[in-house]
Amino acid sequence: MLKMILIAYNESVDQEIHDLLSSCMVKPNYTKVAGTFGRGSSSGTHEGTDVWPGRNNLLYVACTAMEAQRIISAVRELRKTLGKDGVKAFLQPLEEIT
Repeated sequence: MLKMILIAYNESVDQEIHDLLSSCMVKPNYTKVAGTFGRGSSSGTHEGTDVWPGRNNLLYVACTAMEAQRIISAVRELRKTLGKDGVKAFLQPLEEIT
């Protein structure tokens, strides 16, 4: 079964997120959306302005259920070290429509 992981993270940790995927020994298919804005309960507001500086990136990762578990575990570990820099992951089933 395929899974979709949405990883939302502060743009300042972009390299850490790509390193995380490599460390999970998976070559996932993904789509990256750079420079998004938003607000999180722990990371605050990011609007790319002087008042609300910073931006987020979104990474949509399509992978197998086994790969998803490795990625989710790695994100949990990364969250322990990043603190308020912000990274969250959301997991959902994925159905390919051709």
